[in-house]
Amino acid sequence: MIIRPRRLRKNVTIRNMVAETAVNPDALVYPMFVVEGENVKEEIPSMPGQYRFSIDAILTELEECVKLGIKSILLFGIPSFKDELASSAYDDDGIVQRAVRSIKAHFPDLYVITDVCLCEYMSHGHCGIVKEDGDVDNDPTLELLAKTALSHAEAGADMVAPSDMMDGRVAAIREKLDENGFTNLPIMAYSAKFASAYYGPFRDAADSAPHFGDRKSYQMDVRNGREALHEVELDLEEGADIVMVKPGLAFLDILRETAEMSNVPVAVYNVSGEYSMVKAAAQNGWINEDAIIRENLIAFKRAGADIIITYHAKEALEKGLLK
Repeated sequence: MIIRPRRLRKNVTIRNMVAETAVNPDALVYPMFVVEGENVKEEIPSMPGQYRFSIDAILTELEECVKLGIKSILLFGIPSFKDELASSAYDDDGIVQRAVRSIKAHFPDLYVITDVCLCEYMSHGHCGIVKEDGDVDNDPTLELLAKTALSHAEAGADMVAPSDMMDGRVAAIREKLDENGFTNLPIMAYSAKFASAYYGPFRDAADSAPHFGDRKSYQMDVRNGREALHEVELDLEEGADIVMVKPGLAFLDILRETAEMSNVPVAVYNVSGEYSMVKAAAQNGWINEDAIIRENLIAFKRAGADIIITYHAKEALEKGLLK
């Protein structure tokens, strides 16, 4: 007897009937950048189709996003003032805090997740307080991160997402939130966040590149898989409600292993470099852009992601790429 798997590929009806993987549009999270000023919609040169928005402009953009079916956003703030204590990060009148209040006032049902990190707000571009020897001082940084998360919660954020990779930051944030009555506010931890070259365009977008050295002393070594899973375990022990793998495409093995071990939902970040490579290849006519976007999103889901953070979210819904 000859086994013929092709019988189940004969036409689109049977292929759809037996498809193993589907990307739920509700699982997409759209990252967005908010800046000071008015009537600002500035395209990011290294990320075609992505913009820095002032608060008034992001509200206009969100009207379209919500109509398309965007349910959740991940918000990054770009302040006008930076210092060595990242004071703009936890200022009640900071860019993210004001943006969250405005967004929730206009779109109360939109789920707003805020990135909790200090690199955009530090004068030196690192993710924490820097000691005289140039090392990032882990434990004093935790208090600043916790203050930042609390300020986002007080502004109305639905979830906070610490991306700094300091040891113990999930526990510090959870304690600060609980002490101030935000026991039901979830934490999505950037748990296995690698020191990756795929972040280049994001650092242009957020003006967050370190002014000296690199982030390899606190972000994950790209060569290490077991260590990444250990980071996930630690965040779970500290009370993370969602764990994340970042970047996505080059780390699908880590995503799969995280999904198999985690007892909470797993997110993946389809990062800026992955986005920009697709855009660049498409602009040169080298790939079918829509097909590649669809395949990448399916790959994340098939590898075990429950949540996909992607700059392609808007166009995926606009073009019907998830069908």
